[in-house]
Amino acid sequence: MAAKDDLGRAGEDRAAQHLTNLGYEILDRNWRCSLGELDIVARHGDVIAIVEVKTRRSESFGHPFEAIDARKRQRLWRLAYAWAREHPDAAHRRALRLDAIGLTGDAPATARIEHLQDLL
Repeated sequence: MAAKDDLGRAGEDRAAQHLTNLGYEILDRNWRCSLGELDIVARHGDVIAIVEVKTRRSESFGHPFEAIDARKRQRLWRLAYAWAREHPDAAHRRALRLDAIGLTGDAPATARIEHLQDLL
């Protein structure tokens, strides 16, 4: 596995732990369908949060959140609805929300973590 893939996986692990510490229940990780992949799907109260995780060693090439442009958000929404269709019991009567978690630092375990809720 490439170093970039290792970094991304470690960032997703840290993001999942961050969410768990905040009281989220992780429902799915790396869920795939023909449309693509969701990093993390988590329940927090009456909300299903679709969480995109971006991990960077530095901001030399931009902030992690800059990679989540309008086109990426549209794709995440399509994936969110696909996930909800495949998991009707979990998604029933719950709002869907897009979140982003960005990690910046040499090692995901000690990286700065930022959590944006409710991306539009």
